[in-house]
Amino acid sequence: MSEEYGVVVVGAGNAGVSLAARLRRDGHASIALVEPRATHRYRPMLNYAAAAGARMRRYERPTSRVTPGGVDLVADHVVAIDPVARTVRLGSGRELGYATLVLCPGLTPAWEATPGLREGFDAGWAVSAHVPENVDRAARALADVTSGRVVFSVPPEPASCSGTVLKAMFLACDAWRRSGVRAAIDVHLVTPYAGVLGLEPIDSRLRPLLAADRITVHDRSGIASVDAPTRAVRVDGPRSLGPTDVALAYVTPRSRAPEFVADAGLAAEGTPGLVDVDPLTLRHMRHRDVWGLGDAATVRTRPSGGALRRQVAVAAANITAAVAGGEPTSRYDGYTVIPIAVDSRRLVLAEHTRDGRTAGSVPFVDLTRPRRATYLFDRFVEPVVYDRLLLRGRV
Repeated sequence: MSEEYGVVVVGAGNAGVSLAARLRRDGHASIALVEPRATHRYRPMLNYAAAAGARMRRYERPTSRVTPGGVDLVADHVVAIDPVARTVRLGSGRELGYATLVLCPGLTPAWEATPGLREGFDAGWAVSAHVPENVDRAARALADVTSGRVVFSVPPEPASCSGTVLKAMFLACDAWRRSGVRAAIDVHLVTPYAGVLGLEPIDSRLRPLLAADRITVHDRSGIASVDAPTRAVRVDGPRSLGPTDVALAYVTPRSRAPEFVADAGLAAEGTPGLVDVDPLTLRHMRHRDVWGLGDAATVRTRPSGGALRRQVAVAAANITAAVAGGEPTSRYDGYTVIPIAVDSRRLVLAEHTRDGRTAGSVPFVDLTRPRRATYLFDRFVEPVVYDRLLLRGRV
């Protein structure tokens, strides 16, 4: 027999915790938050931590501590979902019934998509803070480089704020410059987009910075394979590279949604298992009592924490309307933001909607220009806003 809830939220990352808190504040009384991981991380700090700009442990909390009051934390993993019976089956054998299901489980690494990459990680010379448990190793590996070739790669979509790989790269180059070894390190950036991120005006801001720092850009390219024993990577694209020996490869594995999404028939065709939602309302395209947001949903924009703020507001409003018997009226325009520290003092913001249009959040201020104030806000103020406001459903 299943335990019955009004709302079951799968995933206690930024999206899940913020939405559960928002729904609780909106009057929903019966909410379960399903999350197997005991630790909640402030993910925007990962690339700072990888470049030795922060201690990640300061930005980790027990999941139980960030769970909103009045919400039941279910510390378990999802095994299967039955959208007809409206049940969620867990690894422990428990079964949760729901009136409304919200899927925001995040993405999981698809190691098999890049042959040899997992072995490179195991050997320690391939790293990425986008694999959170690897962040400390990434910080040590970047700090230890004194010469040779280093390859950074921006992962293709779907990916969790993929453009912030540039943050780790610029910060690492800045640290190498200050320690006097930058001239001996040959840095390459591999990106799947045309240009840098395939967005204007941010690409125009980044190009001269990349050129000044002598970073070779391989656009419209990807990491095809890794050879762990020889420390070699192969880059496919218009300017192929490889196999080339490297001192270090900062390579994020490709991603997919957890398998239970596709197994339940909730995934969109032609995607790596992403939850098939209307990108405007965030309601599932076939099951009216299922909703999705975050990295693992077909919201048709590049994932980011800034994107989640608007998604949470839209999802909460539409779920509340649907539970009351109405239709969803709130719309998500695809706003997202990519924060990129270009050195240890300045940062740029790439804000845009899903169609690529610039969507600045501060009137009359060009935040694509490197600024000290933007860096300080992203590095020191934003974590406080996240902890005290976002996770409590107040923004």
